[in-house]
Amino acid sequence: MAMTMTDLADIQEEYEFLDADDRYRLLIDLGRQLPAMPDALKTDATLVRGCSASVWVYPTQLEEGNLDFLADSNAAITKGIIALVLKTVQGKKAAEILSTDIDTALAPFDLKNQLSSNRTQGIPNMIALIKETAQRLA
Repeated sequence: MAMTMTDLADIQEEYEFLDADDRYRLLIDLGRQLPAMPDALKTDATLVRGCSASVWVYPTQLEEGNLDFLADSNAAITKGIIALVLKTVQGKKAAEILSTDIDTALAPFDLKNQLSSNRTQGIPNMIALIKETAQRLA
């Protein structure tokens, strides 16, 4: 399963056909496809609070004023979920990110039932952080 899935709809389609174990594998694969985040950016300032795993998010602004985020986690599954979140916002303008309902976009993945709650509790915090960043730059 080394295919690179580019958009959320493709990933979702694939995900719906998989059983729980393969869903985990898919998430882990997605996490592996995230661009590497330099260790120098993994600081207290970029650490997302409330995750059982460590999660770091660092926003970068692209020339056209669009936002990109570097993110990483020390837990493979969490990193996969981060990848899903980023698929919803990556490369968009700040105003677009603010109007994106990330929770609704991720709803079909039913992550709360897939994963223990301590794995998912940091995700709203990560989403909030992304929204705050967009707000600041919008």
